[in-house]
Amino acid sequence: MSTSPVRPLSADVAACPQLAPGDMPAVAEAGYRSVINNRPDFEGGPTQPTSADVEAAAHAAGLQYAYLPVDSAVQTPEQAAALADLLATLPKPVLLFCRSGARSARLFMAAQSV
Repeated sequence: MSTSPVRPLSADVAACPQLAPGDMPAVAEAGYRSVINNRPDFEGGPTQPTSADVEAAAHAAGLQYAYLPVDSAVQTPEQAAALADLLATLPKPVLLFCRSGARSARLFMAAQSV
């Protein structure tokens, strides 16, 4: 995570590029309490960490974890509503991630109008 630029989206939500299982201790040390993965498994090929691997590492680091995969081109109203529900229930602060962080940021903005 030390090389991933974190983009604040609100007082308690931020987005960043792809995180790996090994990043989870640094995410916890940075003060985040929850992580939401918006990148579909294998979107980046076989070397991309799977959601299950990131989830196991997140839990080992004491973080809550949610998997809400969304396509990079289209974020649906249903996905925005699902993110709004997650943000209402997960402990904050929350870190969202996808390939670049942009799709997570767009989904967050859409969730604000739900």
